[in-house]
Amino acid sequence: MRFVIEHLEKHFEKKEVLRDINFAFESGKIYGLLGRNGAGKTTLFNCLNQDIKADGGNFYLEESGVRRDVAAEDIGYVLSTPTVPEFLTGREFLKFFIDINEKTISNPKSLDEYFDTMSIEPEDRDKLLKDYSHGMKNKMQMLINMIAQPNILLLDEPLTSLDVVVAEEMKQLLRSLKAGRVTIFSTHIMDLALDLCDEIVLLNRGVLEVVDKANLDNQEFKEKIIAALREEGHE
Repeated sequence: MRFVIEHLEKHFEKKEVLRDINFAFESGKIYGLLGRNGAGKTTLFNCLNQDIKADGGNFYLEESGVRRDVAAEDIGYVLSTPTVPEFLTGREFLKFFIDINEKTISNPKSLDEYFDTMSIEPEDRDKLLKDYSHGMKNKMQMLINMIAQPNILLLDEPLTSLDVVVAEEMKQLLRSLKAGRVTIFSTHIMDLALDLCDEIVLLNRGVLEVVDKANLDNQEFKEKIIAALREEGHE
C-alpha cells in the first residue's frame, strides 16, 4: 500500500504554508516529518485529515496499482496536545469507543488487556480523564488508534512533552504497530527522528525534501538541515 500526495497547496491570506507537496509514503515504515516549529507540519496533517481544506492538489491510497480516495476511517490522528473527553473515566471512554466501533475491530480484547498493553495501571483505569497526566492522556490517544488500526497514522509531535520513560514506551509501541500502515511522525528534533524513524523527510519553505540518513554523517550536510530547522516561520 502507498499513500500518495500530489501538488498539495495551502495558503493563509498571502502566506504560502504548503507550496507544492509531493510524496509517496510506503506502508510498513515510520516516516519522520522533520521541520522547525512553524514550518507547516500541523497544517499538512490538518489538510490530510480534512480538518481544513487544501487550496490545491490531492492525495489517495494505492494498492496493487488501484487508486482510491482516503476515507475518514483510513486516518488516525494523534495530537500534540491530547484531546480526550475529560468527564469520562479511562474505562468508560475505552468501552464507549469499542462499542461504537465493534463491527470494525478485529480480534477484540478485554478492556483490561488493552490497558495492560499501554502500561496503564489498574488504579488509574477508573479515574476521570481530567485527572490523567499529559502522558497518560497521550497513551489513551495512542490506545484508541491502536484499536482502530488506521491505514495512515499521523502523529503530531506526540513525544515532546512526555517524560523519558513514557516516551520510550511510546517509541516501542510505534515500532510494534508500523507493519501494514503508513506512520508519519512529525517532530522538530532531529535526534528523535533519527532514533525512531525509517525514513526522514524535511518540510522546509513549503515543500518536502527527502533526507538521506547516510548523509547526516557529513557535517556540512548536517549543518544545512540544522539551519533549516532554525529558520523562523509560522504555522
